[in-house]
Amino acid sequence: MEKVRKHLVFYGYVQGVGFRWKASHTARRLGISGWVRNLSDGSVEMEAEGTERDIAELIEALENHSWGSIEKIDEKYIPIHGDYSFEVV
Repeated sequence: MEKVRKHLVFYGYVQGVGFRWKASHTARRLGISGWVRNLSDGSVEMEAEGTERDIAELIEALENHSWGSIEKIDEKYIPIHGDYSFEVV
């Protein structure tokens, strides 16, 4: 399957609830590369590179967790970077 890269911003109760840990753990398990970080406005920003199906599974795992809540996700395609790991920055 062809890889894509997405830039995502998650809004809602997403900081201080293990969101970045869950994102990095799930992304690594799925073989997704990229990064995740908190933003000063309380949202969480992420770039994820992998197959469409794997990125959708990552987002679903983040939406279906008992902590916090995602109210909105801004999502857009960006150029592939070809990186090999997923980092919390």
